[in-house]
Amino acid sequence: MIHAPLYAPDAERGYRVVFLRRMDLMARLGIHPHEKAAPQRIVLSVELVVRDDSAPAAVGPDDFRRVVDYARLVETARATVAEGHVLLVETLAEKVAMAALADDRVQRARVTVEKPDAFPDVETVGVVVERTRATHIAEA
Repeated sequence: MIHAPLYAPDAERGYRVVFLRRMDLMARLGIHPHEKAAPQRIVLSVELVVRDDSAPAAVGPDDFRRVVDYARLVETARATVAEGHVLLVETLAEKVAMAALADDRVQRARVTVEKPDAFPDVETVGVVVERTRATHIAEA
């Protein structure tokens, strides 16, 4: 398991954290012929820093529309992975991060993609990428 520093909520600045951890997926990913021939198992984690309009000292309205839906985050991650073969884990992680930033409330996205079956004598290999709202706007 990759141990990247986790985001933390920041009530004073008006942020909360939404996450999904260690989702097992089959992905068409890699540069080697055997990786191009068949899907391989990946483990995907996502952390988002999200605007929290009720911070620092209030309870927000009990209304689903005010929050980033983690079920939608899971669906978006699955759909992004299913788009087709990607050569690099970095590219896949970047695509998931950019998809998460499509929600204007998301300020930062950190995505971890692990390939736990890449080497028999290594627990896992992978990458962690981070994208921010400013980066998303500049690339759009």
